[in-house]
Amino acid sequence: MSTPYPFTAIVGQDDLRLGLLLNAVSPAVGGVLVRGEKGTAKSTAVRALAALMPEVSVVPGCRFSCDPGSPDPACPDGPHADAAGVSRAARTVELPVGASEDRLVGALDIERALSEGVKAFEPGLLADAHRGILYVDEVNLLHDHLVDLLLDAAAMGASYVEREGVSVRHAARFLLVGTMNPEEGELRPQLLDRFGLTVEVAASRDTDERVEVVRRRLAFDDDPEGFAARWAAEESALRERIATARALLPRVLLGNGVLRQIAATCAAFEVDGMRADIVMARTATALAAWAGREEVTADDVRQAALLALPHRRRRNPFDAPGLDEDKLDQTLDEAAGDQGRSDEGRNDEGRNDDDPDPDGGGNDDGGGGGGVPPQADGDRTPSQGEGGSDDTPSQAPEGAPDAPGRSAGAEQQPVASAEPFRTKMLSVPGLGEGAAGRRSRARTEHGRTTGARRPQGSLTKLHLAATVQAAAPHQRARGRSGRGLVVRRDDLRQATREGREGNLVLFVVDASGSMAARQRMSAVKGAVLSLLLDAYQRRDKVGLVTFRGKDAEVALPPTSSVDAAASRLESLPTGGRTPLAAGLLKAHDVLRVERLRDPSRRPLLVVVTDGRATGGPEPVALAGRAARLHRAEGTASVVVDCESGYVRLGLAGELARELGGTAVTLDELRADSIAGLVKDVTAAGRAA
Repeated sequence: MSTPYPFTAIVGQDDLRLGLLLNAVSPAVGGVLVRGEKGTAKSTAVRALAALMPEVSVVPGCRFSCDPGSPDPACPDGPHADAAGVSRAARTVELPVGASEDRLVGALDIERALSEGVKAFEPGLLADAHRGILYVDEVNLLHDHLVDLLLDAAAMGASYVEREGVSVRHAARFLLVGTMNPEEGELRPQLLDRFGLTVEVAASRDTDERVEVVRRRLAFDDDPEGFAARWAAEESALRERIATARALLPRVLLGNGVLRQIAATCAAFEVDGMRADIVMARTATALAAWAGREEVTADDVRQAALLALPHRRRRNPFDAPGLDEDKLDQTLDEAAGDQGRSDEGRNDEGRNDDDPDPDGGGNDDGGGGGGVPPQADGDRTPSQGEGGSDDTPSQAPEGAPDAPGRSAGAEQQPVASAEPFRTKMLSVPGLGEGAAGRRSRARTEHGRTTGARRPQGSLTKLHLAATVQAAAPHQRARGRSGRGLVVRRDDLRQATREGREGNLVLFVVDASGSMAARQRMSAVKGAVLSLLLDAYQRRDKVGLVTFRGKDAEVALPPTSSVDAAASRLESLPTGGRTPLAAGLLKAHDVLRVERLRDPSRRPLLVVVTDGRATGGPEPVALAGRAARLHRAEGTASVVVDCESGYVRLGLAGELARELGGTAVTLDELRADSIAGLVKDVTAAGRAA
C-alpha cells in the first residue's frame, strides 16, 4: 500500500482542512463538498483524512461492517448475536465517475447463480463504505443514475437492491466527500443539498507559501516513508485531538439564543427547507467541541454559516456561491438583540414595548413573505406576451438601440437579461448512443430494458432471463447432471436498454442592431438563459456563437460548464449589421470539430434571431446556402423567432425551412404557453 501524504503537511487551505476535520469529529454534519480549480490539493487532503479517522469495531467476517455492539438485524450476513468485535481502520472507498450501477450497490453473483444454481449477493461500494468515507472525485461528472442511488442511500442510511430475483437491504451510513472543478459543470441541486458543508479552494498567490508547497511535495515524492515519518508526531497529536473532540461532543450545549441565531440566519438568506438549520446546528456544535468548549458561541454560528450555507442559497446554477458577510454579521447581531429583549420580558399584548409598529407595516425592506425581494422600477422589463408593447420607449433598457439619439447600427453596452422561465422540451429525433443525460432518446447502459441481443464484443450487461432461455434447450445434450446450468458463450445475451442522452446544444445568437431595435435584447437574453438552464438540468454540453457587425465569433467553445455560457451571455454587447451567414458558417465549423472529438454526442442547433440578414453581397442568399449546409449534415435545429411588432416578415420561419428545422416564437418557447409546443424537432427530422 502506498504511503499517503500527511494531512498536517498540507500548506494553507484552512477552510478545506477545517471542513474535513469537523466531519471527522461529527460525521452527522453530513460530509463536505470541495470546489476549486485543478491542482489545489483537493484529493490529497481527502485521502490524507483517512489516516486520522478513529478505528471502527466490526463483526469478523461480515462484509457489511456491522457494529458488534448494535448489529444490523437485516444484515445479509447475519444474524450476529453476541458476536465479538475486531478493530480496523475506517475505510476510504473511492467511487469512480464511470462506475456501473452494479459496482455501486451490488448485484447477483452471476457465476455462482449459473454454476451452483444458488442466489448469492455480491456487495458493492456502498457496503464497503458503511461506517467509513465514500469519496467521489469529480462528483459533478457522476452519471445521473448513480446520483439517484447516492441520494437514496444518503437519505435512508441504507441501500436497497432489487434485481434478477434478488432482494437485499443493508445499512449504508457513510461520510460523503466530493471534489469538483466548477469549470467542468455544476452539481445537481438534490445532491448538492446532501453535502453538509462546502468549501472553496484556490491556489495561493503568496510566493513564500507556493515555494513551501513545492518543497514539501518534492520531498514527499523523493522519500514518501521518510517524509511521513517526519510528520508522524503532528499526525498523532491531531488524531488525539479528534478523539478528544468526539468525546466532548455529547456534552456541548446548544442554547436557545444560539438556535435563534441559526434560524434567523437561514431565514435571512432564504435557503430552502430545514436541512440548513440542522446542519448549521451540528456544525456549530462540532466547532465548539473542536475548540475544547462545552458551549456554542456566536462565532461558532458565524463559521458554521460560512461553511453550510453558500451552496444552499443558490437559486439557479448561474448564481455564484458565497455569502454576504456584512449581512451575516447584521443578522447575527439582530438575532442576539431579539433574544435579549425576549429575556427581559414582553408586555401584555405579547410584543416588545419598544416596537413602534405592532402591525409590522413600517419595515424599510417592504416586508413580505415568500422569499421574493422587491424590485425597483425598471429592474424587470416584461417580455413579449406579458403585457405592454415592445416599442414603448419607457420600457426600453438603458442603452438600447431604439433610445433617442442612438442609431440601430451602433454598438451598445450589454443589457441585463430578463427573468428566465421554464422552457418546453426540445429534443433530437431518432435514437442516439451518446453520453447519459436527460434530453433525447438513446440506447444507453442504464435505463429501462427493452430486449436482448447477442453481445457485440465484451459482455457489459447480462440479460439473465434471455441467457437462461437460450441455454435451457441444450442441457440434456450437454450432459447436465447437477443443479448448475451448463452455459456456453453462445448462450450469453446482452440486455438492450433505452434511456436519455445529453446532447451538444449550440446556441447561435443574433446580437446585431436589427435584433436590438425590433426586440428588446433583455428578453432575448432571458430566453437564451432559460434554454441554458434547461440544458444544465438535462446534462448537455453547450456552446455559444454570436454574430453582429461584420463577422461571427465563438463566444464559448462547447463545454459542460453551463454557467460559463451564462456569464458570456450577460456581457454580450449588441449593435451593428446582421451577418447571419457568418453565424451559421461559424456554427458549422464548431460542429464539424465536435463530431471528430465526440462522434456519439448528437448536436442540437438553436438559432436565436429575427431572421434578418444584412451586410455584404446577397446576404439572404448566402444565409440560405449556409443553412442548407446544416441540413445536409442532418443537424437537428430550432429557430427561436424574435421578430415582434404588428407587421411580421416571417424571415425566421424561412430560415427554419432552409435548416430543415422548426421555428418557435418566444411565447411558444414557454412551458406554460397556451400555444403549446408539441413542435418537437422530430417534425423537422421527418421533413428533412
